[in-house]
Amino acid sequence: MTTSSSERGVSLGMPELPAPAYPDDVRARLEADAREIIARYPDSRSALLPLLHLVQSEEGHVTRTGMQFCADVLKLTTAEVTAVATFYTMYRRRPSGDYQVGVCTNTLCAVMGGDAIFEQLQEHLGIGNGETTDDGKITLEHIECNAACDFAPVVMVNWEFFDNQTVQSAKRLVDDLRIGHTVSPTRGAPLCTFKETARILAGFPDERDGAVEASGSAGPASLVGLRLARGETAPARVVHPRDGGPHDEPQDRAVHEPSPAEHQSSHDAPQDTSASDPAHPAGPTAEEGE
Repeated sequence: MTTSSSERGVSLGMPELPAPAYPDDVRARLEADAREIIARYPDSRSALLPLLHLVQSEEGHVTRTGMQFCADVLKLTTAEVTAVATFYTMYRRRPSGDYQVGVCTNTLCAVMGGDAIFEQLQEHLGIGNGETTDDGKITLEHIECNAACDFAPVVMVNWEFFDNQTVQSAKRLVDDLRIGHTVSPTRGAPLCTFKETARILAGFPDERDGAVEASGSAGPASLVGLRLARGETAPARVVHPRDGGPHDEPQDRAVHEPSPAEHQSSHDAPQDTSASDPAHPAGPTAEEGE
């Protein structure tokens, strides 16, 4: 006596139907944008990454329809497109919020308070990693290094920087985003929605007033490394031993006392960080320099 697959608890399922097509007007608009993107590359398949951002800007995530569109215009298989879309975390595979809030939990941000920020935001918003609030405003995720360690802990919203965060400032940030208040990044261009960000990442100009002129830069500690790489001489800086013991100082070099603007790290300056939040200490309780 034989048993069927259903009786054995095995579900073979039905073949997946082809992805639905974009409406004619949407497809015509996307094809015009796609031609502009493809023209930038000597090999058309090199345009796949920006094309995935393009289709993500249409629906807020990369759908099967979007992947089929990319395959059609680049003459690739859907398997080739899917392999790329599922490899890079910047491509969302399911509906997500207007604002992607990423908390850096890599080493330095984590020990400076990133772990506490991420944990408290999950509780505050009532969602887990990669989940979206019911109002469709916020998708929360932990992310790896943002290359902004001298501003740790860092939170990013749609890839714009919010530096030197605390648990409370991060909560205020997401609350303001949900109620529609204007939120300005610490540096960089003004904040826009995730769909608008995706179109910019596809290589199209940001046409908002003042967006191009807005700029940000690395912190002082990062720029010191850049200057040294260029062979520039760093200013003399004599640091006395913490124990106050004897030491030798070069007699032909003046002692340079840095001004507040010359601090080598944002955490040398009197800025609020997670370390100043008594409810969520990020490290030793002693003040820095003691």
